[in-house]
Amino acid sequence: ISIYGQESNSTTWKLAKMNLAIRGIEGNLGQSYADTFLNDQHKRLDADFVLANPPFNISDWGQENIKDDDRWLYGVPPKGNANYGWLQHILSKLSHNGVAGVVLANGSLSTSTNEELIIRKGMLEADKIDAIVALPEKLFYTTGIPVSLWILNNNKSTNSNYRSRKNEVLFIDARNLGQMIDRKTRELTQEDVSKIANVYHQWRNKEGNYEDVKGFCKSAKIEEIREHEYVLTPGRYVGIEDVEQDGIPFEEKMENMTAELAELFAKSRHLEDEIRKNLGGIGYEF
Repeated sequence: ISIYGQESNSTTWKLAKMNLAIRGIEGNLGQSYADTFLNDQHKRLDADFVLANPPFNISDWGQENIKDDDRWLYGVPPKGNANYGWLQHILSKLSHNGVAGVVLANGSLSTSTNEELIIRKGMLEADKIDAIVALPEKLFYTTGIPVSLWILNNNKSTNSNYRSRKNEVLFIDARNLGQMIDRKTRELTQEDVSKIANVYHQWRNKEGNYEDVKGFCKSAKIEEIREHEYVLTPGRYVGIEDVEQDGIPFEEKMENMTAELAELFAKSRHLEDEIRKNLGGIGYEF
């Protein structure tokens, strides 16, 4: 295996080189630390796999200096947000059969700014997006925002290992997976990761036995995505999970709920009277 990478922070770049050396892995991290957009260290790279967790929503990324860059196949990313710059940069590094996994903030799935919508539409119509996985919130120590995993694929046609998924995108809604390990952090278990991975591989592999699961996964055709104006939020496609019926008749449920609601209203009126009385006692009446 050959490892390639790039990093703009000098300390992180040195730590990455040391990490590889400790494990006996030879890696090409560029001649020096450098900005990925402004000083691409791997211009002729054809990678079979790319893994990336780029910084989210960077507003000052030097767009004005590289508007004519060859990487912008589907449009120039907006000056105020680098998300679609990362996606196109990574696509430009994939080999003919290359696949990439990119973690981005959820806003990138549905942003309607003109430049980003044009780019997202172009990537979809060119059939470069394989799957979108909505992940739970609080997976990171530095931010609690929910994120999504984009799986990009440079060749979705049939080959010896995979079935053709031309003009289809797999949507997985995994927002309810994982467990809280403390008040601020959620962790995906190995079972959770396997559940997501197995669905994807069943969908991709020729021998896979994939089926849509309401509330969790859906394979959507490009025609359906067009109807949703190229929005890629998985919840729009997978629907809501069926709730198991508890056997209690609807009329009985409504009677219980209205009785409970009446009790809550009575408590609310009592509390309101107490508050008025206490305020009046200190000279404030309304």
